[in-house]
Amino acid sequence: MAALTCFKAYDIRGELGTELNDDIAYRIGRAYGEFIRPKTIVVGGDIRLTSESLKLALANGLRDAGTNVLDIGMSGTEEIYFATFHLGIDGGIEVTASHNPMNYNGMKLVREGARPISGDTGLRDVQRLAEANEFESVDESKRGSYERISVLDAYVDHLMSYIDLSNFTKPIKLVINSGNGAAGHVIDEIEKRFKKAKAPVTFIKVHHEADGNFPNGIPNPLLPECRKETSDAVRAHDANIGIAFDGDFDRCFMFDENAEFIEGYYIVGLLAEAFLHKEPGAKIIHDPRLTWNTIDVVTKAGGVPVMSKTGHAFIKERMREEDAVYGGEMSAHHYFRDFAYCDSGMIPWLLVAELLAVKGQTLSQLVTERMQAYPCSGEINYKVNNAKEIIEKIEKSYNETCVKKEYVDGLSMEFSSYRFNIRTSNTEPLLRINLESRGDPAVLNTQLEFINKQILSS
Repeated sequence: MAALTCFKAYDIRGELGTELNDDIAYRIGRAYGEFIRPKTIVVGGDIRLTSESLKLALANGLRDAGTNVLDIGMSGTEEIYFATFHLGIDGGIEVTASHNPMNYNGMKLVREGARPISGDTGLRDVQRLAEANEFESVDESKRGSYERISVLDAYVDHLMSYIDLSNFTKPIKLVINSGNGAAGHVIDEIEKRFKKAKAPVTFIKVHHEADGNFPNGIPNPLLPECRKETSDAVRAHDANIGIAFDGDFDRCFMFDENAEFIEGYYIVGLLAEAFLHKEPGAKIIHDPRLTWNTIDVVTKAGGVPVMSKTGHAFIKERMREEDAVYGGEMSAHHYFRDFAYCDSGMIPWLLVAELLAVKGQTLSQLVTERMQAYPCSGEINYKVNNAKEIIEKIEKSYNETCVKKEYVDGLSMEFSSYRFNIRTSNTEPLLRINLESRGDPAVLNTQLEFINKQILSS
């Protein structure tokens, strides 16, 4: 029984040919069908050149397991989330590798209610069945059906329900960079809604056409080298805001009117405050990497901040437990109760655009005060082989001055003027470090230098 190395902590991702191919996709479909026993499931795929064939092989596996398959065609991950809960069916699978290299592809799996299927909620069972590859012979009389459908109108209706178009009374220019990924067709539909409402919003589209060859590089605006074209377009068009997506648009990244990239951490605070204006006293979920700004904003706005382990499966589970209205991670994943507690890359920018319209302020005005109050380092990554030893060494060196310590996700240590979180990646062989301070950028540099020496000498 050959191990399938494409199964990761939260999803399926692997190199094409060796780790993921049509045969493996078929086996994953059969395994999902046998383990979950769904009556009906929705499938979709991003714009990668192999997504269509992998999706059809997956669909064949599902059908041979007796599952009816609805295919929404080219789509982003959140369109699968939406279709699953909107249609009230038993699950969904998106074929996507998001921001991974060209020679990769993968899948994200959910069950009914768009609940994630990850390592400890069924993914290992699917893996075990797919690896064993000992499926019963196909009973043609019980084979599932296949149908192509569209939920695009209903999905865009849902997105637009988060904002009030009558709030857009003054001209706003939006630069939107789809990165040649799957976002473009949704942006076009949203633009139509603004035009129909005669809202004075101009859409300036960059790398808009879906193209699985990625002529402008893999879209991953979390990397500084992937931000230039969005920044340049904001400057060139004197836009109010820049928005950039990754390949399957489950994350969106924002740039202010000065073309400056805004760390996802500060957008979390901004959105938390917006939701608390509408629902005072609500709970807001946040991750442990950077926390002080979010806790401060949420507390002052009369909400309840709740910390969760990093990662979409953990955040979604905690949001359900707490019935939280919103959850945000500094990595630009934003989760919404009314979106079945799932993450969306479309809802955040709509909400931020509405905030600009309602408050009559620029994005830099909305976030600068918070950035000055709680400056942060941004995430710094180290490739190491001895992460556990390094974390223990750093903890020991800071123990005497530490005022608070947490192990929610990796190690978090707090001091009077700064705090840091150090953790291993759930998906890559990396040590990730985030620091923030109370209004003191200098202390960040000092502590980063110290931690850097500790790591390099280990």
